Amino acid sequence: MSNDHLPIVLVDDEENILKASKLILLGNGYGNVVTLSDSRALLPFLAEHGAAAIVLDLFMPHQSGLDLLPLIAERHPDLPVIVMTAVDETETAVNCMKAGAFDYLVKPVESGRLLSSVAKAREIGSLSQELSSLKECLLEDRLDHPEAFSAIVTDSKKMRAVFQYLEITARSRQPILITGETGVGKELFSRAVHQLSGLKGNYVAVNVAELDDNMFSDTLFGHRKGAFTGADQPREGLIAKAAGGTLLLDEIGDLNGASQIKLLRLLQEREYYPVGSDVARKSEARIVCATNRDLRKRMEEGKFRNDLFYRLCTHQVRIPPLRERMEDIPLLLDHFLALAAQELERKKPTPPAELVTLLAVHTFPGNVREFQAMVFDAVARHTGGVLSMENFRRVIVESGASLPPSHPRESLSDDPLVSLFGRFPTVRDVEEYLFDEAMKRAGGNQGIAATMLGITRQTLNKRLQLRNDNEVPS
Repeated sequence: MSNDHLPIVLVDDEENILKASKLILLGNGYGNVVTLSDSRALLPFLAEHGAAAIVLDLFMPHQSGLDLLPLIAERHPDLPVIVMTAVDETETAVNCMKAGAFDYLVKPVESGRLLSSVAKAREIGSLSQELSSLKECLLEDRLDHPEAFSAIVTDSKKMRAVFQYLEITARSRQPILITGETGVGKELFSRAVHQLSGLKGNYVAVNVAELDDNMFSDTLFGHRKGAFTGADQPREGLIAKAAGGTLLLDEIGDLNGASQIKLLRLLQEREYYPVGSDVARKSEARIVCATNRDLRKRMEEGKFRNDLFYRLCTHQVRIPPLRERMEDIPLLLDHFLALAAQELERKKPTPPAELVTLLAVHTFPGNVREFQAMVFDAVARHTGGVLSMENFRRVIVESGASLPPSHPRESLSDDPLVSLFGRFPTVRDVEEYLFDEAMKRAGGNQGIAATMLGITRQTLNKRLQLRNDNEVPS
């Protein structure tokens, strides 16, 4: 669970320091800041309300910060504490860190230093709490909000683990990176994140791969009137439209280099400049990014910024492809048959019992989207009786990507036939491979090759000649 809704608590016996620190935080987007001038009130406050982070003075009447530190660490182990004191002594700083302090600031503290420390403390505290909650959910196999994933048809344990992770991270202010092959349903997951987040603003999605740098800036940040030729009216960008809500940046792996820099600033500073304006605006949108690209490979190729990647992958989830969750085939088949019948205004057809077995040999390179298209096409061609398997069989044969039904596997990497041929081979594929391999090992001698294959030389010669004739262009 995110700690973003919890307050930043300032504890100091000097009222002027409390006021100044609170103004700095409020002026930089921290809307929930609590000040305590009596250190004795801190532990009761934490017990009742909790906190995202504490900024604690060391030397105060009644109960010192040195006394409070071990008590906070014992009762609230995930709560980061920033010590802010006038004592500039190495030994004191070391003792505070040993007692559980997250950071040590010496008064007077520059506003930038305070903001940086609070931001890091809150982020670390949030991650720590999320990790604890995730462990608990996984150990108990608990899913608190299954309704958020109702649009995703699955009975897969892998998918359930993804749901549990998103339940924990959805309320965080940090970006979420959703990766997965084309057609796995990444936008459905981003919508689930928005629903789980509890945010009241809009859900807004944009494909950034289609935008050059100028379009990216104008689309996301908007522009002021007169910013460029044709800008007769000010335009509100998508970030503003998604204020208090979620902004999905789809195909983030294809974002151009100049736009990557602007996105990095947006994520780091949570602020942006409308085109033609020199006045920064605060971003109130939660950012979710999605891609079917391998971002690590893109980084190695120099096409994706390292710093942007590490900013995005604070919360990262991979959606497994359909071939890794084949137990979902019967559920999806029934779902898509019903959906197709409804949209085409037809009676839901009855599939043959062996259809699921046939589908299990397909690797579904287009994933759930491909499966849906196959079913809709089959229902559109259906004229009555039991649903024909011909349309499915044709697609599978044409794709050339299949697994033997007697060897269900979660991945293709451990299948020797697929490793050898790049797919499950046909009888002709195997025959040609054996002939070629035998001829290679026999040094081109057909007699020896025929003996190795257990056939006559005449049979081998006839098969080779027939293949050569088929390869001659007409």
